[in-house]
Amino acid sequence: MGGLTGVGSLVLVVRLVLADVRRHRAQAAMLLLAVTVATATMALGLSLRGASEALYEQTRAATAGPDVVALSGDTGPAVTSALASLADDPEVIAHHGPYRIVYADLTTRGSDRSPAGPAPVSSGVVVQGFAETPGTVNRPLVTSGRWVRPGGAVVERGFATALGIGVGDRVTIAGRPYPVVGIAVTAATSIYPWAAQIGPYGGPSDSSGLVWLTRSDARTLAGRDLPVTTAIDLKLRDPAAAEAYAETFKEANHDSTARMNLHTWQFIARQDAVILSNSQPILVVGSWLLGLLAVTGAAALAAGRAVEQTRRAGLLKAVGATPGLIAAVLLTEYLALALIGDALGLVIARLTVPGIAGPTDSRIGDAAGPGGAAVAMATVLAVAVAVLSTLRPTLRAMRTATVTALAAAAHQPRHRPLLTALSALLPTPLLLGLRLTARRPGRAVLQAWSTATTVIAIVALLTLDSQEERGYGLNGSSALPNLRGELDRRLMLAVVVLLITLAVVNTLTITWTTAMETRASMAVARTLGATPGQISAGLSAAQVLPALPGALAGVPLGIGVCGVFGARNVIMPPVSWMLAAALVTLLVTAAFTALPARMAARHPVARALSAESA
Repeated sequence: MGGLTGVGSLVLVVRLVLADVRRHRAQAAMLLLAVTVATATMALGLSLRGASEALYEQTRAATAGPDVVALSGDTGPAVTSALASLADDPEVIAHHGPYRIVYADLTTRGSDRSPAGPAPVSSGVVVQGFAETPGTVNRPLVTSGRWVRPGGAVVERGFATALGIGVGDRVTIAGRPYPVVGIAVTAATSIYPWAAQIGPYGGPSDSSGLVWLTRSDARTLAGRDLPVTTAIDLKLRDPAAAEAYAETFKEANHDSTARMNLHTWQFIARQDAVILSNSQPILVVGSWLLGLLAVTGAAALAAGRAVEQTRRAGLLKAVGATPGLIAAVLLTEYLALALIGDALGLVIARLTVPGIAGPTDSRIGDAAGPGGAAVAMATVLAVAVAVLSTLRPTLRAMRTATVTALAAAAHQPRHRPLLTALSALLPTPLLLGLRLTARRPGRAVLQAWSTATTVIAIVALLTLDSQEERGYGLNGSSALPNLRGELDRRLMLAVVVLLITLAVVNTLTITWTTAMETRASMAVARTLGATPGQISAGLSAAQVLPALPGALAGVPLGIGVCGVFGARNVIMPPVSWMLAAALVTLLVTAAFTALPARMAARHPVARALSAESA
């Protein structure tokens, strides 16, 4: 075999790997599933910010979005003159305004499309007065209906979606009804619910949507003694220098009597991403945990096949294979499956990004998929899962002498008199479970970590559900739900479901692998009087015993994770909830170990002993 060419060696490796995958299809599917969900979650988390920015840039291009929006909480001729003077700056090449922004309340008259049914919904709203023919800067894009006309209102698309209204419905603003004549998007404000930009008189702002009226209708509305802000949109000669322009203006006018706030297009894009600020750590940290569970499952699979792989290495050595070729044969299967899972995960992330990066309908365009950095990190994660789970069995197989490898048998446990004496006092199922755990400490650690990871995720979900949040309705009403909180809960629930799924798969894998490895010893126990029920209970106990410290450790670890990645004033759920989650996790672990343990316990004793002697 030493005379094989490079191509011949490659063909041999591929054939051996394909044959191995066909013989172990279930194990290959488990590894593929674990890597796919881990890489998809990581790629999705790392892509969100770039996707949000891409949506803003596309909306800005389609609506002639301004480079700078200057706002003043004051009103009057002096303020209007000060804002208008900004258009005379040599760096400004075009402008729109000054124009009024009126703060009011909006109430829907009820619509079958409303998420609350026909019941009316109230919300804060900012009303911008625009010309019936938009100018060259800040031209909202009408996506449905038509642009403003006297007596008619155009509603920003994200706000309209939240209200459940469309063209033809009617809304009441400050007590006056308006028909909705159009739905539009703009890049001059942040996404719903942050359309206000600044609050009345320059103070803080509440959640609010955006509506456009004609200039005369906005002037009439402002005459009802409502708070008014004045704004102007600026187009700069160098859009990339918008933040430098705003900083220079702030330094030059810090003593000015006219109070102004300058919002650059970069600031607006960053504000858009705030709604995803919790989503990214949920997905990225979740991908770390999923990756660790993937390593756990893959390592359990590799450990269960350690004897087989050692014998294969011995056969390859016997026919003259080099150490490099042996390592390639043993590692390539897991590495190839991991890379396939990585590719599937990236495809899933690309398909999922648009639905998560745009939780409101305030932006248009296609969300960008995973970028180069996200692809690289996901691939590193996939390779790490493959290498970390198979490196130790591969090194052991390569270091084993040829004769020893060909005669490879199950690892013989060391005799521990003290442990044997103590365990003899225990009930039979617990005795069997304790001895199985003591003889496989590495696998016990894997089971403990799998359980701890599950509890960490459940604690995080309980913590997120315990947080107080204001709705987007009027005065914080929950009539309009908090989109940011809803998105965070959906993503956290999805991550927890994936973690629990992988943990269940790992538990089944470890239980079945342990049962197959211990068929002979369990058969001996049955010949000495142990019943199939006791054997089944012992195999379950072998998984529950290490799961117990894992569940207990998961509670403080979950609290620590929430403390690191949560807000400083995070509200933790009651301790009783977290301990109950740990207890339920243990009970579920015991339930899922019962089936493979019972199937293994029913294996005929004679067949098991004859297979071992053969």
